[in-house]
Amino acid sequence: MNVTRFSEAPQYEAPKHHGCLGVRLQGAEVSDVTSFWLGVSTFEPGGGAEWDTTPAEKVYLVLDGEVTVETEDHKVVLGPRDSVFLPANEKRRVSNDSGATAIMAVMIAPKA
Repeated sequence: MNVTRFSEAPQYEAPKHHGCLGVRLQGAEVSDVTSFWLGVSTFEPGGGAEWDTTPAEKVYLVLDGEVTVETEDHKVVLGPRDSVFLPANEKRRVSNDSGATAIMAVMIAPKA
């Protein structure tokens, strides 16, 4: 068993993100999980992630506030307990267009 207390989770800097604080809860450098890693991103108003793509599958779950997720074909505003799956290599942008802080769980599963 590997427990990561949120208050002790290591911070990480996500490439091409701004107004965002990320912490890693499982996987990567935190635990022996090999098929994915789990983190939480806190987006300040106006914060987000630039258009980008990675060779990993992603699941975003909004825990608090609102987050806008755009792909080349869709744009959706997610609220608390809403989630979205992004396949590997799908170009996306994330933004907090609200006036309040948003908190989002992030699960990244690199393609094997």
